[in-house]
Amino acid sequence: MADLLPIYLIIVAFLCTVGAIALALFHIYKHLLNYTEPIYQRYIVRIVFMVPVYALMSFMALVLPKSSIYFNSIREVYEAWVIYNFLSLCLAWVGGPGSVVISLTGRSLKPSWHLMTCCFPPLPLDGRFIRRCKQGCLQFVILKPILVAVTLVLYAKGKYKDGNFSPDQSYLYLTIIYTISYTVALYALVLFYVACKDLLQPFNPVPKFVIIKSVVFLTYWQGVLVFLFAKSGFIRDEEEAALFQNFIICVEMLIAAAAHFYAFPYKEYAEANVGGARSFSGSLAHALMLNDFYHDTVHQFAPTYHDYVLYNHNDGGEEGTRKYRARTFVPTGQEMDAVRKNKHMFGNKIDGVSVSSQSSETSTPKTSGDPARPESMKSSLLVDASDSVSTMYDMSLIDIDISSYPSKVPSANISGGPK
Repeated sequence: MADLLPIYLIIVAFLCTVGAIALALFHIYKHLLNYTEPIYQRYIVRIVFMVPVYALMSFMALVLPKSSIYFNSIREVYEAWVIYNFLSLCLAWVGGPGSVVISLTGRSLKPSWHLMTCCFPPLPLDGRFIRRCKQGCLQFVILKPILVAVTLVLYAKGKYKDGNFSPDQSYLYLTIIYTISYTVALYALVLFYVACKDLLQPFNPVPKFVIIKSVVFLTYWQGVLVFLFAKSGFIRDEEEAALFQNFIICVEMLIAAAAHFYAFPYKEYAEANVGGARSFSGSLAHALMLNDFYHDTVHQFAPTYHDYVLYNHNDGGEEGTRKYRARTFVPTGQEMDAVRKNKHMFGNKIDGVSVSSQSSETSTPKTSGDPARPESMKSSLLVDASDSVSTMYDMSLIDIDISSYPSKVPSANISGGPK
């Protein structure tokens, strides 16, 4: 089938693949040599590595079209991994989920036609908002490998063929599921970016968002359009459309490899001295560990979601050396009854919240008394609701055992005066 493409296009794809892999591996190598901020660079290394994965798998699918479904499956699984790491990187930049919640508590996202929230009330930017954003991305990360496995099974049974939109084939139905999952993940990223735009501004987030969306989301839609062209007769058949798609990705990865140097420069970490000295092998091992993904996934989808560990990424050294634990307010059963009985105890938004530290230190974030508009309120889509008497404080940062309070509190004796 490879002879469907002229030999010179195969050569061009080969050169672009080699160039893209060489640039990306050099970029990763420089990051690992200057691995001074492991919290950030762990995610950056994983993101940049998508270029070799995309380029190599696409070229292999180009020259071995009969086995292309296996190469495409590896590429598709890794693109889900990139989405998770990019959101985790953004959260790390702003200090972790806890820091975001503290910075945005009391503010809301205004209804907007652009965000498709025009028919809903203002969206509170609290712990639940951050959790929903992460869930929106994680569902894509989890669903993608499952659908890839289903695709391989259906392919083995002759029920799947790339670009075949026939109702008798599973490609149409899997594409619909993929599209919904892609859209939800992209929407979650957009909501997070809009809410945290000003917090992310020091890290130059725009080119990073553009590259991630282009490589992951646009290549997907590009593939769908190519197969639609084959369906419409602009391209000979599905096999030629698949070859054309893989050729385009090989060329695009060379551009993406160069763009990563601008979006994720290693030089800004070269002069830093935050994480201390680390060997190249130690840096590589740290970037390849998957324990962060496992714990994050279990945590985000826990049914009760009671314990919310807030990581502090601003302290130098290893991540996890300082964690802030807070009680997430998702009451169930008897706890809900206790909340209803004692809900009069919780007033409006308080000035500060103390969260317990697992290290020897404690942190007590305070809201500023400065009447000036906060830095994170510059966006026209954000509303500061902290002065509204109808806004209850988000209980997701309060560590309190409600069951220790009586269900009935006796009224104070104000008639007798002081004794």
